[in-house]
Amino acid sequence: MWSVVVLFLIALGTISFTHYAYRWSNPKCKNGKLPPGSMGFPLIGETIQFLIPSYSLDTPPFIKKRVSRYGTLFKTSLVGKKMVITTDPEISNYIFMEEGKSVHLCYMDSFDNFLGEALINTTATAYIHKYLKNLVLNHFGNESLKHKLLLKFELMANEALNSWSTQPSVEVKECTAIMIIELVLKEQLGYDSTKSTNNFVNMLSEFMKGIINIPLNVPGTNYHRCMKNQKKVLELMKDILRERQNSTEERRGDFLDQLIDDIKKEKFLNDEFASVVMTAIVFASFETISTAFSVAMMFLTDQQEPLVVKQLLEEHEAIIKRRENVNSQLTWQEYKSMTFTSQVINETLRMTNGIPGGIMRKTTKDVHINGYVIPKGWIIMVGQIAMHMNPDKFEDPLSFNPWRWNDIGSNVIGKSFIPFGGGKRNCAGAEFSKVLMSVFFHVLVTKFSWTKIKGRQPIRCPGLLFKDGVNIKISQKQIE
Repeated sequence: MWSVVVLFLIALGTISFTHYAYRWSNPKCKNGKLPPGSMGFPLIGETIQFLIPSYSLDTPPFIKKRVSRYGTLFKTSLVGKKMVITTDPEISNYIFMEEGKSVHLCYMDSFDNFLGEALINTTATAYIHKYLKNLVLNHFGNESLKHKLLLKFELMANEALNSWSTQPSVEVKECTAIMIIELVLKEQLGYDSTKSTNNFVNMLSEFMKGIINIPLNVPGTNYHRCMKNQKKVLELMKDILRERQNSTEERRGDFLDQLIDDIKKEKFLNDEFASVVMTAIVFASFETISTAFSVAMMFLTDQQEPLVVKQLLEEHEAIIKRRENVNSQLTWQEYKSMTFTSQVINETLRMTNGIPGGIMRKTTKDVHINGYVIPKGWIIMVGQIAMHMNPDKFEDPLSFNPWRWNDIGSNVIGKSFIPFGGGKRNCAGAEFSKVLMSVFFHVLVTKFSWTKIKGRQPIRCPGLLFKDGVNIKISQKQIE
């Protein structure tokens, strides 16, 4: 009898699982037709295939295969989430324009946990997003860049490159990330590594430098270690915030002081939220910009690209020659005149694709597009890499060609080139990144030379890493 019961339970379980697997693989949409695609295995979906590393800057095979099979709009499931991926510029632009109407900001669960429920939920509202954007622009936007940060960037680049030139070699991502961490902490918290006596800030700086080479988006042990480290940074930020709130020192007027003032005025803002905002800015700054520097130096060190370095040098030497005093500091007008440098940066950003996987939004109601329906609650991922590597928009996309930007139309730039996102949520730090990179290149090409040591093998998994890093030897140019 018991054997019959066991067989019955096994049969019932098999039937139930088969039914569940069928429903998972064939989701229904009441109000229309879902985009084509595969949902993969129950629960895990196609996550394993998505995370398989690809050893190229090109569009990952996961996206390429599905675009070839299903088109530029297809359904899938990653880490248990039902989603639609698009690589179509027009569809992507439409999704960005729907922000606050039928879609809102979305991250994968693991990153949600790091940011905290407060930030994920509140950034769905226009008021909170406007506050955050204005907060960042007040301290890192054009006016601050023009009147304060431009000079600091040049001093920082000179100090960093002089220091690196005394070393046998440097790993580009690591050394630029340290440089950026110190810069952002200084602007956020008034931190100066040569003078600071604040134990919490010193601890934060050292801890951040210690986790630079742990990728933010790689599955497995390193990934969980990284998430744990991010939590540690958040706790240190809370300690710094509380210490400043209880301090009797004179106000510094920095980013942290403004947050503390705003906590008293804004109902949505509290210590937790403020600490998350500061933490997110530090991570976003050093991770994205240092990765872009790695890509740039990979190509600028390549002997196949000497014309790029040659034209960069000509542009920056011309800036110096036009000055009354060749030793004067960079001006905003000089920065704005860096036409070819801007093209080099655009090409670097196109090939870097700093947002792992893609840009995500979550539907708040059914979205009807191109004859398909994306149901409420599904995630939409805009495939940034595939758009930037689309040969129909960017000829020979794997070629590092800054001159291509001479002939690219505004429509392509507006819809197919989205290194800082799109729509209302275009990154507030976009100009900050471009100015920082421009100033760094100015100092690098006019005062230093460099040679390859080792490394440079790109890996997308899904974010961009380099096997063995990008290692170079920096040397000061001889003054004639």
